[in-house]
Amino acid sequence: MVSFGRVITAMVTPFHEDGSVNYAVAEKLAAHLVSTGSDAVVVCGTTGESPTLTWDEEYELFQVVQKAVSGKAKVIAGTGSNCTQEAIDATQKATKLGLDGTLQVVPYYNKPPQEGLYRHFQAIAQACPDLPIMLYNIPGRTGQNLLPETVARLAEIENIVGIKEASGNLDQVSQVRRLTPSEFSIYSGDDSLTLPMLAVGSSGVVSVASHLVGTQLQQMIQAFEAGQIQVATDIHIRLLGLFKALFVTTNPIPLKVALNLLGWNVGSTRLPLCDPTVEVTNALKDVLSQLNLVK
Repeated sequence: MVSFGRVITAMVTPFHEDGSVNYAVAEKLAAHLVSTGSDAVVVCGTTGESPTLTWDEEYELFQVVQKAVSGKAKVIAGTGSNCTQEAIDATQKATKLGLDGTLQVVPYYNKPPQEGLYRHFQAIAQACPDLPIMLYNIPGRTGQNLLPETVARLAEIENIVGIKEASGNLDQVSQVRRLTPSEFSIYSGDDSLTLPMLAVGSSGVVSVASHLVGTQLQQMIQAFEAGQIQVATDIHIRLLGLFKALFVTTNPIPLKVALNLLGWNVGSTRLPLCDPTVEVTNALKDVLSQLNLVK
């Protein structure tokens, strides 16, 4: 049974002022995440701005983060693509690096039917049998929803071990849980739905907020697992404002602002993402101040 833990951080990619990748800050940030509650990190996912990274930059990031966490946490490579062969090629290279897993997003823009989605993930799994695969369903970004029945078929493939479910639909999550074996892991793809999804059988969260409050997220999940529901609820309610503020505009724009406010020199985002408005920045300052994360 493969476990990626409870709190998985979808890690940002730091940039220099000229837009090049800041590998030194990436290394420090990865180590910090592991010391503040992250059981695993996803490198080069959506939060890591994968659409605007080159493959060479991604492979370098995989190695930098792998070195930084040095066996203390799992490293999951974001090697998904809307081209099946491209996803296979990238995932095979990640396998050779000795990483712990891969996150495979639903193919975007070309909107395959359910059978096409099944064959896409099946082909990746068969070509990369030694690397555990986490599916990633985020229809708001991809334009296509990976249905529970298709997830159930894919869960029968040995190295497809879980899903990051970001449809925002708790009924769909419940259906996935009903149709898949207990060892198939379901992770919330939305920080604000972590606690509700735990109640219908999820394992944890692939988180954005864990850059800032990873320890608290661990405490919330562990409290829920220990039957301390009110404690878990109190943490959820306390962090809800932050969860919402981090998605007031396109992720990871607010997160990078927050990290910079906390002293992490992660830089800006690459175009076509852009800097936020003054109102967004001020709202983030207020939330961070309320949580005593900044003065």
